[in-house]
Amino acid sequence: MFSTIRDAFKIKEIRNGILFDLLILIVVRLGSLIPTPGVNTAELSNFFANNLGTGANSLLDSFTGGSFQQMSIFALSVTPYITSSIIIQLLTIAIPALEEMQKDGNEGRKKITAITRIVSVALAIIESIGLSIGFGRAGYLYDYNFLSVAVIVITLTAGSTFVMWLGERITEKGIGNGVSIILLVNIVSRMPSDFVNLYDMFVKDKSTVNMILASVIIIAVVVLTTVLTIILNDAVRKIPVSYAQKVQGRRQVGGNSSHIPLKVNTGNVMPIIFASTLMSIPGIVTNLFNIQVTNSVVAKIFEGLNTNYWFRPGYPWAYIGLVLYIALVVFFAYFYTSISFNPMEIANNLKKQGGFVPGIRPGKQTQDYLNKILNYIVIIGAIGLIIVALIPIFFNGRFSADVSFGGTSLIIICGVIIETIKQIESKMLVRNYSGFLNK
Repeated sequence: MFSTIRDAFKIKEIRNGILFDLLILIVVRLGSLIPTPGVNTAELSNFFANNLGTGANSLLDSFTGGSFQQMSIFALSVTPYITSSIIIQLLTIAIPALEEMQKDGNEGRKKITAITRIVSVALAIIESIGLSIGFGRAGYLYDYNFLSVAVIVITLTAGSTFVMWLGERITEKGIGNGVSIILLVNIVSRMPSDFVNLYDMFVKDKSTVNMILASVIIIAVVVLTTVLTIILNDAVRKIPVSYAQKVQGRRQVGGNSSHIPLKVNTGNVMPIIFASTLMSIPGIVTNLFNIQVTNSVVAKIFEGLNTNYWFRPGYPWAYIGLVLYIALVVFFAYFYTSISFNPMEIANNLKKQGGFVPGIRPGKQTQDYLNKILNYIVIIGAIGLIIVALIPIFFNGRFSADVSFGGTSLIIICGVIIETIKQIESKMLVRNYSGFLNK
C-alpha cells in the first residue's frame, strides 16, 4: 500500500488529484468547527455526553466527525446523501421507471444521480426541521421562535448540500469516491480523542503491570477487529464458469474458463446501519422531544434497545435487545443481497453467452445452484458482520470502554481505503501501459 502511494506521487496527474482531495478535506474539517447560529452548543454538548451512547446517535456523530455533537454548520455532513442513495437503490427494485434508468447506461445514471441529489436535499430539510424543533423544545436554542428555527434549517441544509457538492468535486477531479473519502476522514478524525479516552480510563495512573496489560489488550482488540474486517471485506467465493467453443467465420472462439466472484459480505455495512437505526429510533425520538418514560417495563425495553446496556452486568433483560439486533442484521443481510444480486439474471446471461457452471445444467438449475451458494455465504457474511460489530459493544458494556468508532466504522474505513488504493493502482496501470498506439 505504501509503495503504491509513493509511486503515485511520482505521477503528476495522480499527485494533483491527491492534493485536490486534501484541499477539499481541509475545507470540510474547517466547516465542522463553525457552530450553527442560535444553538446553545455548550448545553447541547452536555446533553450528547450523557445520551450519545453507541447507537444511531453515536454512529451519526462518527459519520460527521463530531460535527453532529458540536452542531456545526456541517452537522448533517453527507448522511442525507447516504440515506438518499440507499432509498433510491431500494426503490429501484420497486419502481420499474428507476430500474430502466439504471439499465440505460451513462444517461440513466446521470438521471438517478440528479434524483438522489433532490431527495438528499429534501431529507436534509426534514432532518433539520426535526432537530431544530426538538432542540427548541428541550431548551437548547437561545431563542425558540420561527426565525431561529428557519435560520437553523437553512444553515444545516445548506451545509449538507455544500458537503455533498464537495464530495462530487472529489469524485470528478480528485482520487476516489468523494462521499466515501469525506466519510472516511470524518470517522478517522474522531479516533485520536477515542484513544485518549481509553488511555485516561485504563492506562493513566495505573501500576506498571496494569498499564502494560491494558495497552496490550487495547492494541490487540483494535488489530484483531481490523484484520477481521479486512478478511470480511475481501472474502470471495469464486464460482467456476466455462464457455462452449463455437465457430465464427474461419476460427473457433470460446472454450475458455472464468469465474463469478460472489462476495461473502455482499451487503457490506448496510445491514449493520439498517439494524442500528431501527433499534435506535425509539431512543432518538424520546431524547429529541424530551419524553419521560415512567413505566418500569417500558423503561427496561428502552434499556434493552440501547447498546450501552448489552453485556453490562446486572441488566439480563438487555440481551433481548441483543438477540433482536442479531436477527435484524441477518434479515437485512439477506434482504440487501436479494436486491443487489439476481441469480436468475446471472443464469440467463450465462446461458445467452454459452457459459455454464461445470456439472450444472444452464438455466433453472444454474439459478438454483447460485441461490444455494448465496444463501450459504450470506449467513457466513452476516455472522462475520455481527462479530466485528459486537466486539467494541462488548468492551463498552463490560468495561465501559466507550469509543465513537466501532465495527461499522472500521468496515467503512477498510473498504474505502482498499477501493481508493485499487483506483490509484488502476490509474497507474493505465498511465504506464504501452500498447500498440504508443509504439
